[in-house]
Amino acid sequence: MAGTSRSNDWGFPRWRSYGGERGATQVRMCDRDGCTRPGDRPAPKSPNSPERWYFCEEHAGEYNRGWNYFEGLSAEEAAAREKAERGTASGYAEASHYGWGGSGDGSRSRDELRALEVLGLDPDVEADAVKAAWRKLAKANHPDVNPNDPAAAERFQAVQTAYEVLRAADERREQAQAKPAR
Repeated sequence: MAGTSRSNDWGFPRWRSYGGERGATQVRMCDRDGCTRPGDRPAPKSPNSPERWYFCEEHAGEYNRGWNYFEGLSAEEAAAREKAERGTASGYAEASHYGWGGSGDGSRSRDELRALEVLGLDPDVEADAVKAAWRKLAKANHPDVNPNDPAAAERFQAVQTAYEVLRAADERREQAQAKPAR
């Protein structure tokens, strides 16, 4: 019986692994004209449409850079959709403390880094330097000093908000350090 081969695909349980068929697998190519890579990343053809393009990683990134998720929706519809999606994603809010961004040790959140940018400071700055920069910018952009300058009023508001974000973050850190270990 040298020329026969027996199949292991008889009876139960199956003796070969699932997905181990011998036939050729179907590979969908990237829908971008001229691309020969596999298209394994679906992208919608239009808002609210079930039809999809299938791109490779590079072309999916290129496609998504110009994608406006709320295109074609009124402001009310866009707000309702955003609210519904935030509601379904609320379970992930528990992990928001992992939301720090950028390089470093992760001691500052994205909001804190943005606030430091508004104040023109580096991410590793001390609290005293933050307060000094805030006072300097607040004095320079205060509405009483610049009575007819709406841009200065906006800058003043941005500086105030940035300082509040940083102050609140410092208070949270102090409270976390003051808590006794269990």
